[in-house]
Amino acid sequence: MTGLAIIIAVIGSKESGKTTTIEALVKGLTKQNYRIGTVKHVPEPNFTIDTEGTDTWRHVQAGARKTAIVAPKELAIIKKVDTADFELREILESYGNHVDIIILEGFRNLVRNEASVAKIAAVKTSKEAIETLKNFKSVIAFAATSMLANRVARELKIPAVDVLKEPEKLVEIVLDHISLHNKRQ
Repeated sequence: MTGLAIIIAVIGSKESGKTTTIEALVKGLTKQNYRIGTVKHVPEPNFTIDTEGTDTWRHVQAGARKTAIVAPKELAIIKKVDTADFELREILESYGNHVDIIILEGFRNLVRNEASVAKIAAVKTSKEAIETLKNFKSVIAFAATSMLANRVARELKIPAVDVLKEPEKLVEIVLDHISLHNKRQ
């Protein structure tokens, strides 16, 4: 989909621990010398990264469809485009070959049936875990509280991890997935 980058989606309901899971993955995989990119889905229709009154906001108000902010240690590109009908490929194309792993937060509908995208589901209940397996392909792990993680792993035969207590365990699961992925290539 993006050349050689491995795509992992962290999915789950609101306040389920998706961002915490991604933080653990980014920290752990970066320590393993992987170049990580992340993409966050924001469903709010009026969200903007730009701030009213800034120079870049004024550029867009004047008609610019794309504007860049270049600072000594940061580059931000704001592209005004309707993303409602975007496919996953279109979202990921901006990364090119600059990262080894792209971690998505959210994008449930775009990744649901994508077997090539490994999924880690942050869940709050056993019922959420069961529903995830019914509705998503390629779930490689669950992120949950310790008590729930033990029960989910035992019942569903898929690894489940409390990322607050054992973030390295989730990183190992992802590294195993990467190893399997690379063997198939």
